[in-house]
Amino acid sequence: MFGRRRKEILRGEAVYLFAPNKDSAEDFLMLTTGSQNFHHPWVYPPTDLKHFRAYLDRLENGFAHGFFIARCEDDTMVGVVNINDPILGGFRSVSLGYYAAASYSGRGYMAEGLALVLDHAFTKLDFNRLEANVQPGNAVSLALVGRLGFRKEGFSPAFLKVGGVWCDHERWAMLAAEWLAAHGDDSGDIHRVTHIV
Repeated sequence: MFGRRRKEILRGEAVYLFAPNKDSAEDFLMLTTGSQNFHHPWVYPPTDLKHFRAYLDRLENGFAHGFFIARCEDDTMVGVVNINDPILGGFRSVSLGYYAAASYSGRGYMAEGLALVLDHAFTKLDFNRLEANVQPGNAVSLALVGRLGFRKEGFSPAFLKVGGVWCDHERWAMLAAEWLAAHGDDSGDIHRVTHIV
């Protein structure tokens, strides 16, 4: 982990974002294999090299934007955020997927990391809308999107297939104008949100 160069995207107070690449495989697979009981039944990220490579291919082919979250103090990877299925043109909308390392859950790292991704998505990638679709029983994830200021827009039965099962989801959304009004200024500078962690 420490001998490899990471392409840093954005840095906050406690965490920074870096770009997924093949050199991150060991760190990523340690996070996902060590957190399977924590992730299931909410998310099923890659847990082997073959599926990690397929994940990188998906990013390289433009089907998603990936962000790895690491602690500033020791470079430990603590989470993953994906901006999935971008629709461009007049819509400029995406859906979010995210998961944390079980051993670092509840410490505010995902809140800060996701806030950095929102900054990047709305200012550098120029998206207008980000949607987080969360299973109703996933209290931790619902609390996270609520803390970040996402609005609940509705409920969709059998919305997404997760782990081979069609699951109901609550739909939460954030618009660029909402995020930037709360966290930016006229100069385009983003003010990091430390009160959400």
